[in-house]
Amino acid sequence: MARAYSQDLRDRVIDAALKGLSARQAAARFEVGDATAIVWVRRARQTGERGARKQAQPRRCKLDPHRDSCFL
Repeated sequence: MARAYSQDLRDRVIDAALKGLSARQAAARFEVGDATAIVWVRRARQTGERGARKQAQPRRCKLDPHRDSCFL
């Protein structure tokens, strides 16, 4: 799973968009994906939230509890 972008980068993209650039222009300036910038800016405008959301943990294998007994 990919790591979250830094909070500083998020703030720069959002601030640029709130000061007049479109989300796509801000994305191009800071070299992030258009969709990523659009989501960040939309969420900042609607809720004021700027931070990364919690990422889900990877699913574990169903066989993990049996790993020691099955693979000798």
